Order: sequence, then C-alpha cells, then structure tokens
Amino acid sequence: MLLVMTVLAMLGLAGSAHAQAPVPLGTANSFAVLAGSTVTNTGPTVVNGNLGVSPGGAVVGFPPGVVNGTIHAADAIAAQAQLDLTAAYNNAAGQPVTQIVATELGGTILGPGVYASAAGDFQITGTLTLDAQGNPNAIFIFKTASTLVTASGSQVNLINGARSCNVFWQVGSSATLGTNSSFRGNILALTSITATTGAAVDGRLLTRNGAVTLDTNAVTAPQCAPTPPPPGRAGPSVSISKVPKPCAARDFKLRVKVSDPGGIGATEVFLDGERIKRSTRASFSVLIRASELTSGRHRIRVVARDRAGNQRVRKTSFERCARPGIPFTG
Repeated sequence: MLLVMTVLAMLGLAGSAHAQAPVPLGTANSFAVLAGSTVTNTGPTVVNGNLGVSPGGAVVGFPPGVVNGTIHAADAIAAQAQLDLTAAYNNAAGQPVTQIVATELGGTILGPGVYASAAGDFQITGTLTLDAQGNPNAIFIFKTASTLVTASGSQVNLINGARSCNVFWQVGSSATLGTNSSFRGNILALTSITATTGAAVDGRLLTRNGAVTLDTNAVTAPQCAPTPPPPGRAGPSVSISKVPKPCAARDFKLRVKVSDPGGIGATEVFLDGERIKRSTRASFSVLIRASELTSGRHRIRVVARDRAGNQRVRKTSFERCARPGIPFTG
C-alpha cells in the first residue's frame, strides 16, 4: 500500500506542473450562501453576497443576520443556481488529481494543483498556506469523498498572488468550520455545511442537498476581476493549420493550438459566422465539412481566451473547389 501511495504521489507531483482548469460556478457565483433544504442562522451573521435555498424554501435567522445582497427562497434564480452548482460540483470532482496528500492539511504549504485525500477526508488544524507562486490565476482544488473539518482557530492563508475565488473544496458529504476559524475558498458540498460560532469565510458556502447552518459568522463571496495581460500581450497565442490549398475538394480537419503562460480558458471556432466548436483544450481539431458547402470563399474565425478573460482572434479562409465534394472518412 505504501508503495502504491508513493507512486501516486510522484505521479501527482509530476502532473502539478500543468495548469488546472477553473471550476465554473455559473449563476451560483453571485451567492455567498446557497442550500438545498434550509439556511439557519443564530446571531449577527453578515452575508456579503446573495443567499438562497432550493428546492427547500426555509430561511431562518435573518434578522438578526444581515444579507448584503438578495435572499432567494425557492424561486427560479435559486433553482438555476442549484443546477449550476451541480455542474460545478461535477466539474471539480472530475478534474484529474495532481497530488494525493494526507488528511491533515494544517502546517503545510501547497502550490496550485488538484489535491485528493489518501483517507477520503480533510482536516485543518493550525494553518494551511496556499502559494500561487506569483500567478494570480492559479487554481487550487481539494477533493474529498466524505468530510472537511477545520479546528477552532484554524486558518487558510493565501500568499504570492493566491485568491479565494480560485480555491475550491469539493466535499462528498458535509463540511464543518471550527469556532473562530478563518477559511478561504468555495465549499461545494453534497450534503451540508456548518459554520460554528465566529468562523469567518472569504469564499462561498454552497450545498446541493442539505442545510447551511450559521452562527455569528462573516461570509463574503469573492469576485475575481480579470488580471491584465503582460506588457505587449493581448491574450493567448493562437495558431491555425491544415487549411487546404489552393481549394478544398473534400472534408478536412482544421488544427487549432492555443497557449498562454497564465492558463487558457475557452476557445471558439466560427465558420462563416456560425460557431461550430468550443473547447478548453490547448490543442484540438475541428472537422470542416467542405462537401456540404457551396463553391467559393469561406471564412474561419478563432476566438481564444485566457483565464483572465483576455482574448485573441485569429482569422483564415479557404476556397471551396467548384466540383463535387468528398465526405471525410477518417
């Protein structure tokens, strides 16, 4: 077993050099607190961001709690946020693990990556430090099959450009934040979240099925403003190849390659103004069915974005030969 864990850890360290994909929260991004059944509060909690519950509708303890946002109880907005939360939860759960670590995260310093617990749960006693290594778009994802529990007075510290909006905790059952603890990041829990007395959260408390329970807390939904590109840059670099010359008599596969030091976002490919492909991969192919096009000039536009939202556009075109087309066969 020890040998297996050692090999997995080595593989994880080798993979950690690759950029992780951000977890898309969709409309859940506007929520600081979102529950499936109920939101219950005791004391003068302050929620900075929207508060919602769906499919349940019970919101208890506001006031004395204060919501600097909008309360959505069993309405269409909360329902859509729950759908987007489910998609985000599945996205985080499906991201490849770059390192397997011990249950206890306290006392460690971790760089960007996707982390899983060897025992299936996480604990934080003392201080966990997340180091972005100078990249404000660095992503940290922690995946646990069961619970996340932080001790009283524990802390999650961010250094060298790390941002709470880029930290995600995918929890397979429930999360509990200890008394007077300081927590950073977005908790995406399947069942429930309990923030005990005085816990402060720079992040989001989002549960799919159960309740969020609060007690004299401060919960602030962080928003990541796009970071400017480096001097002289206007988004990722993009290359397009495999365009047939002088004209296309048959279907062909267009090749697109995208790169950016800060990590790539989504890339869209348009043919004559209609989107035909969307990808988050650095390199991919697009089948162009020239056999179905009319003779003449056809235009291709590729729009690539980095993780900060900066975009680069590349254009090319090809001539459809004035003779019957040949379908693509492989």
